[in-house]
Amino acid sequence: MDGPVTIGAVLDALEAQYPMLRGTLRDHVTQERRPFIRFFACQEDWSHEPQEAPLPEAIVTGAEPLWVVGAMAGG
Repeated sequence: MDGPVTIGAVLDALEAQYPMLRGTLRDHVTQERRPFIRFFACQEDWSHEPQEAPLPEAIVTGAEPLWVVGAMAGG
């Protein structure tokens, strides 16, 4: 991956490799995260961080995973 490793860059790479995911994790037009999708890095919720924010070094090196989680709602 060229440039800084960010959530946006990871999602770009993921959608390029798996085109069927386009539009499922973020909106086609705005590129904003879908409401029930959450991102976790180093045991912290990164869901509301800007997609351009650099990810922690542990994620970049692969020491820790970047979790993309589909939340559930209901009752």
